[in-house]
Amino acid sequence: MSSVLVLADDFTGAMDTGHGFAARGCAVRVVVTEPNADDTDRPSSGESDVLAVDLDTRDLEPTAASTAVASFLERGPVPEVVYKKIDSTLRGNVVREVDAALEATGAELAVVAPAFPGTGRVTVNGRHLVDGRPLEDAGYGTDSDLPALFESSEYDVATLSLERVLEGADAVAAALANRGRDGPEIVVCDAVHDRHLEAIAAGARRCDREVLYVGSGGLASAVSVPDASRSPPEATPEGESALGIVGSVNERTLEQLEAVPDDWLVELDPATAVANPSEAGRDAAAELESVRRAHGRAVLAGATTRGDVDRASEVAAERGVDAGPRIARALGVATAEATETDPPAGLLLTGGAIARAALEELSASAIDLTGEAVVDGIPEGVIGDGPAAGTPIVTKAGGFGDRRSIVNCLSFLASSDEPE
Repeated sequence: MSSVLVLADDFTGAMDTGHGFAARGCAVRVVVTEPNADDTDRPSSGESDVLAVDLDTRDLEPTAASTAVASFLERGPVPEVVYKKIDSTLRGNVVREVDAALEATGAELAVVAPAFPGTGRVTVNGRHLVDGRPLEDAGYGTDSDLPALFESSEYDVATLSLERVLEGADAVAAALANRGRDGPEIVVCDAVHDRHLEAIAAGARRCDREVLYVGSGGLASAVSVPDASRSPPEATPEGESALGIVGSVNERTLEQLEAVPDDWLVELDPATAVANPSEAGRDAAAELESVRRAHGRAVLAGATTRGDVDRASEVAAERGVDAGPRIARALGVATAEATETDPPAGLLLTGGAIARAALEELSASAIDLTGEAVVDGIPEGVIGDGPAAGTPIVTKAGGFGDRRSIVNCLSFLASSDEPE
C-alpha cells in the first residue's frame, strides 16, 4: 500500500497535486475512478509511494460527493498520510468532502491550506485570492472568505494567521497542538509563499495530532512522504510530433488558444460534435494527422471563442441534450484515433473532464508522474496502461498558465525547442 493517498475532485487537480510529491523524487501514480463505484478494492497503486485518485466529484450533488469520498476511504486500510485535494479556486463540494474525509479517517484536525503561490493563488486574512483578486471578482463564482465557507461544516472551525505562520514550524505546531482536543476541528491557514506552506506542513507533522491535509497543488509540495523508497519513471516517447487536446472554455484557455499558430490549430465543429460525437471525432483526427505531419505540432480545440460555446449550447438545447459530455466524447474519440494512427511524442490535455474523456477512449486508467513539469501546475506523466502505455502526457487546468502556455507545452513534448 502507498504511504500517501490523495483524494482529488478532478483529474487535472489529481495530476498537479501528485506532482508536488513526484517533484521531490517520489513515485506517484494517478488513477481515475468512478464516483461511488461498487468495487470493494481500491485501484492499484503499483510500485508507488503516493496514490492520487480522481474521484470526479466536483460537479456532483453535495451528498453524492461526500458519499464518494467516505466510501473510497472505507474500502480498505487508511494510509499514514491522507491528503484531500480541493480546487485552488474553491469550486465544487469543498466543505462536504472535507467533512466526509475527516470523519472517515478519524483525524483530529483538518489543516486547510488551498494556496498555490506558483499559480497566483494565495490566502491572506482568511481571504483566498487569484492574482491578487478575490475569487468573487475574478469570475470563478465562488466566495473568497474561507472561514465563512466552512461555517456550514459540522465541525468547529479555527484560523491560523499569516503572522503565526511567519513564526515558523514550531509556532504552527504549538498552535495546532491546542486544537482538536474536544473533537475534530478544521483549521484554515493563511499562506502567500511556498515557505509558508512548508511551515504549515512541518508544523502539522510535529503537532502530535492525527492530521488530514487539505489543499491544492501547493501544499502537496511540502507534505512529507513516510518511507519513500521508489523513483519516478522516465518518459518514453514513441513518435516525434506533439498533440494537444483542449476542451476547457475558461477565459484564460481561450486566450492561450489565440497564441497558437493558425496552421497548428484544428477546430471541432460544435454543431457536428453535439449531433454526432463519434463522427466529429473521427473527422478531427484525420485533420490532426495532416497538421502534425506538416508542422510537428497540432492542437484540437473544442471551442476557440464564446460564440462557439453558445452555438454548441443552442444545438444541444434543440436536441434536448447536454453539450458538455458530447463535446468531451468527440475530443476523446479524436484523441484515440489520432494516437492509434500516428503515436505522438506526447499528449497535452487541457480541462479535467476532457482529460478523463480522452483517457477513457484510450482505455487508460493510470498515469505515472515523472516529476518534471512545464511550469508550476502543468505536470508531466506517462500513460501507465492501455494501448497508449508509455506515451508522455502533460495536463493543464483551464485556469492555469500564461498566454503562451499551450504553445510551450507542445514545445516541451516535442522536445525540439525550449519553452519560451
